[in-house]
Amino acid sequence: MSERPAIADFPKYGYLLESARRVVGVILLMYSRHAGTAGESIRCNLSSWCVDKEFRGYAMVLHSMAVKRKEVTYLNISPAAHTRRGVEALGFKRFCNGQIVFAPILSARRPDVRVVAFAADAPEAALLSESERAILAEHAALGCRALVCVKDGVAYPFVLQRRAAFHRLVPCQQLIYCRSMDQLVFFAGPIGRYLLMRAWPIFLADATGPVPGLVGKYLAGRGPRYFKGHAPPALGDLSYTELAILGP
Repeated sequence: MSERPAIADFPKYGYLLESARRVVGVILLMYSRHAGTAGESIRCNLSSWCVDKEFRGYAMVLHSMAVKRKEVTYLNISPAAHTRRGVEALGFKRFCNGQIVFAPILSARRPDVRVVAFAADAPEAALLSESERAILAEHAALGCRALVCVKDGVAYPFVLQRRAAFHRLVPCQQLIYCRSMDQLVFFAGPIGRYLLMRAWPIFLADATGPVPGLVGKYLAGRGPRYFKGHAPPALGDLSYTELAILGP
């Protein structure tokens, strides 16, 4: 987090509670800029909200400080099961109800699609917008896999992260960024074939139900994601969240 640039006047790391020169509580905040059709917006991923037991009465003060900016969309993407009612009581709403685990190689072939690893100086990168080039470059620097699919001279960006799911027993690729789930469905087959000898062939992606075109199983209630603010993130966009910055 120390290597990430500060966003305007927002805190770089978050807030902490201190008592007698001792840290007794913390909430990490990861701010990021997001370009959209309506202009630029600011998101903030809340993570690692923890307060020592004897100071729990101040936990809400810490949270209130963290979410006080009305122009920001706040995310909570990893609430523990026992905290979800509390998260909802604080005004957060679900934008994702579960996940789909699937094998992209079983999706449709697209013989007119090329898949390449992202490189900032590659011709495929020049086909992307400046903001999407930044997303791929910065997430690749964080250890994610950045890919570009090209069809009919148009480029489509994807970011994946290697992780171990299901009690850390099953290696898989977590979808971190794509423009839309429709594009994931369309390009899943080519991506799966490109990665066949390069990565484990099981993928995870956020979903609100079974996704036609992806061969796998929808897991309702697994890994719900929450937001608070005016602009809920699209499914398939976990860019600049704790999954990418802190690791799975």
